[in-house]
Amino acid sequence: MKQTLITPEKVAALAFCDGESIDADSIPTIDIAVAEERHIVAVVGAEMYEAMLAGGYAEFCEEYVAPVVALRTRLQMLPSMVARSGRFGVSVPSSSTLKSPSDRQVERLERSLREKARTLQHRMSRYLNENSAQFPEYNPSGNILNRCSTDGNIVQTL
Repeated sequence: MKQTLITPEKVAALAFCDGESIDADSIPTIDIAVAEERHIVAVVGAEMYEAMLAGGYAEFCEEYVAPVVALRTRLQMLPSMVARSGRFGVSVPSSSTLKSPSDRQVERLERSLREKARTLQHRMSRYLNENSAQFPEYNPSGNILNRCSTDGNIVQTL
């Protein structure tokens, strides 16, 4: 059985644009696992998630789940991409040709990634609800997006 639904290579391919140089080896599997637990299991449920880890629903995972996990993983990684901690404390990466982004630039990037990920997560949820007969392990009442939403910075309980 796999540990996560997608690989670091898949995260690099889906969540980073052509001009962004990211090595798949720098994408921690733990960040992928956290993204899946927080943003996939909460929608599909533990039983369906286990079925997907076992190789079930490959087409659904490729089309709907992987983009959500990739963007959520990138969001998980963002703080460590801006500042790193090590045995000498916290440091900011720098080079002679690049400069660190401002707080405002980081916030804009984070907001954009969050909006994309949320949109794709809702798309995944909508597909599950419309095609629930294809997924016997899926229970719509367990889908957090069918009970609560935070669109527009307003918490809505449904």
